[in-house]
Amino acid sequence: MTTTTTDTAGDKPAFRFHPKLWICAAMLFAFPALGTVMSPEVKWGAEDFAAMALLLALLCGAIEAALHFLDTPRWRIAGILLALLLFLTVWAHLAVGIF
Repeated sequence: MTTTTTDTAGDKPAFRFHPKLWICAAMLFAFPALGTVMSPEVKWGAEDFAAMALLLALLCGAIEAALHFLDTPRWRIAGILLALLLFLTVWAHLAVGIF
């Protein structure tokens, strides 16, 4: 039996933080850091790490928002896929130097 807490309005469940999502983002962020330390072929500067940190924070925030604010599983999946698509698009544009 599971119980959920509700906010003061009583109609929506209270915000639930998803730490596994943020841990996965931190692990994804650690791969280029390890590559920079271990190989001279990976040459990330401080601005690259800052851009990736911002992108990952925005992605995780968008996923958290989709999970909290969207009601049905279909809309949640659509919101998460949209966030992933936007993340990958911006990341690809940054990788080739468009932005």
